[in-house]
Amino acid sequence: MARTFFSSRHAGNLATHVGDDLEQVRIRREKMKSLLSTSDLVFMEQTHSDQVVEVTADRQAAYEADALFTSVKGVSLSVLTADCIPLLISTSTHVAAVHVGRPGLVNEIAIKTVHAMRNAGASDFTAVMGPSVCGECYEVSPEMYAEVIAQIPATATTAQKHALNLQQGLRFQLESLGVQVSEVARCTKEDGNYFSYRREQSTGRQIGVISL
Repeated sequence: MARTFFSSRHAGNLATHVGDDLEQVRIRREKMKSLLSTSDLVFMEQTHSDQVVEVTADRQAAYEADALFTSVKGVSLSVLTADCIPLLISTSTHVAAVHVGRPGLVNEIAIKTVHAMRNAGASDFTAVMGPSVCGECYEVSPEMYAEVIAQIPATATTAQKHALNLQQGLRFQLESLGVQVSEVARCTKEDGNYFSYRREQSTGRQIGVISL
């Protein structure tokens, strides 16, 4: 059975690209490894892409991707977020960590991840969405709102508020593939226990982790 974990801001910033002291980030990452009882915590260089990469026993030092999956036991896959959805997908043979923001949702990165895992032999999927900015708080321009809901109607709230419900959009995409979906219903903008780019602009990143 897969193990999943979501940190809060109380674990400290775990990203290297937000201007934090890199030695302190390294120390926090080592503490996270100890907390999770793992020696192999894999990170991504996330760019809001639709790149899905398989992590094998022959590991790279870094992965430029927004989704990782593996069938290797003991490898812990991570995703860093501060409003985007940290999505953790599990099956009996494979697990995945996926970074789902608005661009990722529009580019169907979660769908592409499930397809890649199925092509690798995975079946009977479950997924959990971690803390992220809620549909009440993710306001965008009216033009962007119209564009996204035209492609993914489940993201719609109201034209007056023009806020996107990314969680509902992602749930629709996953459930259309037969994936069982659950959610940690915490809004990162509303809840000060989490880093939020929308609330603070300059901020850290929390982590979602999954392993077999």
